[in-house]
Amino acid sequence: MIVLRDIEERDIDSFERFSHIPGMLNLSGDRDALRDKVLKSKSSFARELSNPMDSKFVFVAEDTGTGRVVGTSMIAAQHGTPEAPHFYFEVGSEQKFSETINTGFIHGTLKLKYDANGPSELGGLVMDPDYRNSEARVGRQISFVRFLFLGLNRKRFKNRILAELLPPLNKKGQSPLWEAIGRRFTSMDYWEADQLCAKSKEFIFSLFPSGKIYTTFLPAEARNAIGKVGKDTEPVVHMLKKIGFQYRGHVDPFDGGPHLWATVEDLLPIKKLARYPLGESLVADGASTETGLLCRAEQTEGFRAVSAAVRIENGQLRIVGESQFAEVTRTLSVAPGETLAFMPFY
Repeated sequence: MIVLRDIEERDIDSFERFSHIPGMLNLSGDRDALRDKVLKSKSSFARELSNPMDSKFVFVAEDTGTGRVVGTSMIAAQHGTPEAPHFYFEVGSEQKFSETINTGFIHGTLKLKYDANGPSELGGLVMDPDYRNSEARVGRQISFVRFLFLGLNRKRFKNRILAELLPPLNKKGQSPLWEAIGRRFTSMDYWEADQLCAKSKEFIFSLFPSGKIYTTFLPAEARNAIGKVGKDTEPVVHMLKKIGFQYRGHVDPFDGGPHLWATVEDLLPIKKLARYPLGESLVADGASTETGLLCRAEQTEGFRAVSAAVRIENGQLRIVGESQFAEVTRTLSVAPGETLAFMPFY
């Protein structure tokens, strides 16, 4: 079974291993920086931060059979404040026409903008390559656990939510847009700028161009990366759009990856999240069942969830199969009659 839980200090080696997966721009390989993320997450789950909107919750997927951590994901309470705005490029176009020579062009444009009262943010989704195509569909589990936690803790998040996605990278593992714009205006490589962003975003205000950038002047590789995602990220885009996210012409100013937006109440998983008392196990009889995430409706310390096939009967949630029932109740430390939260997959 895969258990989805809050990250702990013992997971730092796995966290560092994920940071070295090629193309994972959302995790720094700096062990001290990774440890800071773990400690920030622990304080967030424990409600120890003076400003709750500073919270960042990191989840891991652990294979209970091997004890191996095989995936991670994150949700931030707020991304974009007066002290650290949310920056983005607005993708647009500008039409030019000359009557003299009867010729016109439509030029793509990028315009740097920012939001000082930003949304909540999904991010940090990284999978162990060995588990990407597993029967357990671990990627779906570690991605959806964020919506389960969000739905159970609505007051800890904003009404709008953002997902920043990775763009396609070149053969050197670099972002073509950063090489075409970011490096030219900052003289830094991607990682230097990304790490500096965690401390201060002043350099973006000061060094990035404030006017329109005409994409006509960019190399074809950079133009073609704007608003696109890599092959490994395509399933994530499909899933997010299926449950209510939309692309609104905003991209990351560093790498050009698309930003998908949604209103939390409009997301299908949030609409379908419900609480039920746990019934006895259910013998598989061929009748319809639903698969989704389960957790205790109230969790005072940490967080734990699992995936299971269930059926809702007479207002009770019944887990299909005695062995699955035993494993779920043991993992979540629950017994029949206690209340569980259930969120179906899509």
